[in-house]
Amino acid sequence: MLATTAPAPLDAADLVYEPKYDGIRAIASIEPASPGPLRSAARARGTRPTSAHVRFWSRLGNEKTAQFPEIADALAKWSRNLDRPIVLDGEIVALDERAEPLGFQNLQGRIHLKSTAAPAPVAYFVFDLLRDGDADLRSLPLRERRARLESLLRGVRDARLRISEQAAGDGRELHARARAGGWEGLIAKRRESVYTSGRRSPEWRKLKLVRRQACLIGGWTEPRGSRPFFGALLLGVHDEGGRLQYVGHTGAGFTDAELGRVWKRLRAIETKAAPFARTPRTNAPPHWVRPALVAEVTFTEWTADGRLRHPSYIALRDDINAERVRREPDTVMTPVEALAPARARAAAAVKPRGPSRRAEPVGDRRRTPRLTPAALDRLLEQIDAIEHGAGNGVLDLPDDTRLDVTNLRKVFWPRPKLTKGDLFRHYIRMAPCILPVLADRPLVMKRYPNGVEARPFYQHRAPEKRPAGVRVAHATSETETRPHLVGGTLATLLYSAQLAAVSQDPWFSRIQSEAAVDYVAFDLDPPDDLPFGRVLDVARWVREELLTLKAPGFAKTSGAGGLHVCVPMPPDTPYQAGLLFCQIVATVVARKHPRAATVERSLAARGRRVYVDYLQNVRGKTLASAYSARGSEFAGVSMPVTWDEIDDGVSPRDFTIRNAAARLQAVGDLWAPLRRSRGADLRAVMTYAEP
Repeated sequence: MLATTAPAPLDAADLVYEPKYDGIRAIASIEPASPGPLRSAARARGTRPTSAHVRFWSRLGNEKTAQFPEIADALAKWSRNLDRPIVLDGEIVALDERAEPLGFQNLQGRIHLKSTAAPAPVAYFVFDLLRDGDADLRSLPLRERRARLESLLRGVRDARLRISEQAAGDGRELHARARAGGWEGLIAKRRESVYTSGRRSPEWRKLKLVRRQACLIGGWTEPRGSRPFFGALLLGVHDEGGRLQYVGHTGAGFTDAELGRVWKRLRAIETKAAPFARTPRTNAPPHWVRPALVAEVTFTEWTADGRLRHPSYIALRDDINAERVRREPDTVMTPVEALAPARARAAAAVKPRGPSRRAEPVGDRRRTPRLTPAALDRLLEQIDAIEHGAGNGVLDLPDDTRLDVTNLRKVFWPRPKLTKGDLFRHYIRMAPCILPVLADRPLVMKRYPNGVEARPFYQHRAPEKRPAGVRVAHATSETETRPHLVGGTLATLLYSAQLAAVSQDPWFSRIQSEAAVDYVAFDLDPPDDLPFGRVLDVARWVREELLTLKAPGFAKTSGAGGLHVCVPMPPDTPYQAGLLFCQIVATVVARKHPRAATVERSLAARGRRVYVDYLQNVRGKTLASAYSARGSEFAGVSMPVTWDEIDDGVSPRDFTIRNAAARLQAVGDLWAPLRRSRGADLRAVMTYAEP
């Protein structure tokens, strides 16, 4: 039974919600090796019954038992005491080092595997029971099948065999976790639905959070420069008449190893004629293939002429029938659509709905191993050796990737005489606490190739050539879509330092949910030479207003002359709602304290007042992150501080890249509570703003 791609409410009593696991759909059949009475007799004799016979198949009927022997072993061990045949439905999913689900591309190395020497561990997530002994359960409602499944699998302790997570009646919390963790989406199922084999039924609905499309590969283009094997895949889908229509090309998302693997399969099906109904024009010499391989891609949107915008390769799929590849309905759920019923969508910009518990962001955990003190010390030793040598060299990172570094002896901060090598040291020491701050966020680079006393320049677009392990994704700002570096991995953090991006400047939203902020910020910007005590006064006034709203506020120095006060937002808050929240609070502060604070943008109109800037809370704009180095002449750090420290009179010059590590060791990660906060109540600010 397959699900349709269609919208569904997230708070419906007749629905249950499950994660949409990104793996290989598999039906498992377990047959006891001997009849029940013989098994009972074996137990009575004190001998061990023979193991069950286990087989499983993909949705196309391809047997997968030999490819995933550890799943077969787990099912066989679990079923030793079974005295009846069982048929299960579920998904085979790759796992990370924490035994959490990963995407389908992590199963690529398993497709032809015949042994248990697996490149990635896997588990079988079971979500349905189709046969129990002689009983065919498919005509029973899902709620009854699920109850019998839970009873059957109760007490299982094998991490390779799991029952799917399910939320009944309210999928909002699961949806928030899906967005924070970058899941593909959810499945909403009617509790009373029967199991209709071989059909795509509206009783089960895919609630997609990421746009994906299965495409047929119709050819490839010649590579350019140093790129091996091929430049891009030429993609198509069947129209209603069965003709292959060209929908775009992609060269993004490949490792060198995957380029080689795909190219080898393409060469085997190369043809002379283009398979598309209309031969596309390409920007490099094309090669054509028989359209037999299915590639899954992510993309940002469909264009008016039926092309994929910014497609990026995920993996080849052997569990999708090539003849049935069609354009899927474009029904990705936006945050407002997912959480607001139709009658409330007009008010969603100021009243986003969401769970009461804030989901901890997951980030790209498979790319960054746990950074132990020993691993960080080894990196610092490498930096010391390179800087004390020629100044150029190669860093061996803990995830076995390598990064070329240059000019480590170059002075970036002339006054304190700190070098590019010192910038690397700062980010290596800060990595355990800054990587969660940056996780999954598009980055804007403010580069200082000639040091902080020379003029910097901003770079939004990620370089086309970049080292392995550096994460890149397309992100759409207020003006355009561009490929950005995406934070959260050590390789990306240190690569940006190699590019002389002194500070880390992330978006207020994550790549999985570009339109929704999870915090907002007040940037308290004083004029030159104004005593910092006035900035602290304004920060206290902002805190007073936040306390009135019962909204949590977290403060940090800017690393230069100002201060940032950040407020966590509830899940799925649109940028417009976050901006409005900050505008209201900033305006109230400025009206109550007109001699010290202002929201005037004009420098001339501000005078000697602190500018309470709320306008950074726009999609695509950035502020330096917590623990970020800054291009200030004293090598400041944007350091989290307590409100007691603000009351006692903290100074931005108290925190530099020289002492940031000691500060962190003394007080711990003061920014972590922001990520765990449930967020401000946006309904309160509307009442508060009324005259």
